[in-house]
Amino acid sequence: MTDPVRLAKRLAEQLGCSRREAELYIEGGWVTVDGELVEVPFIKVRPEQRVELQAGATAKEITPVTLLLHKPAGQVIDADVDSTRRVLQASEHWSDDPSRNEALQRHLLQQNLLLPLDADASGLTVFSQQREVIRLLTSTRDKLEQEYVVEVSGEAEENGLALLAKGIGHRGKILPKAKVSWQSENRLRLVIKEPAPGEVRLLCEAIGLTVLACKRIRIGRLSMAKLPAGQWRFVGEHERF
Repeated sequence: MTDPVRLAKRLAEQLGCSRREAELYIEGGWVTVDGELVEVPFIKVRPEQRVELQAGATAKEITPVTLLLHKPAGQVIDADVDSTRRVLQASEHWSDDPSRNEALQRHLLQQNLLLPLDADASGLTVFSQQREVIRLLTSTRDKLEQEYVVEVSGEAEENGLALLAKGIGHRGKILPKAKVSWQSENRLRLVIKEPAPGEVRLLCEAIGLTVLACKRIRIGRLSMAKLPAGQWRFVGEHERF
């Protein structure tokens, strides 16, 4: 009895191509096993299983991508592989994604979580495979503006918003400056450059307000817009942070 072999090896032998070319066919979504699409080159297949290459297949490198997720409040996302895999599912790709890119399994692997949100916050969350995006969003010099909508309760102290714009001390630390305005009687719009975990809550607390809900709606020039909660989309070719 012949032992199972890796799909990429089986396909390379079947087509008479290189192992790398076979991997690109598989990662590109062109290969089926017993009629089911498989996008992972290293899975093992048995000799009796039917491996087929779809018509029109091309062996192209899959370009690294950046993804935007609308994280629901309460969802915990860690930087580890398993956590990323749980939230980035092909089934949660936004059907109205303006990029019109087809979601491939390769797009969802080896994604780096950037600018993570607090667990109780919701909103725009970034994952990237692109080196230039990772460098930009982890830079300690050129920090990007982030915009939040914050639901609050309580009475803000007099001139509290002006104090936040100048920088304010609270609980023994100096908090970053923030541009803050009222959207309604219990909703704030807050713009700040890359707050540390918990700092949005501390800013509100410093002027007598209690945060009920917090949503990040913009990072740099990219906004969440109509992206539904729990779903993700591609950052388009011409979009920039």
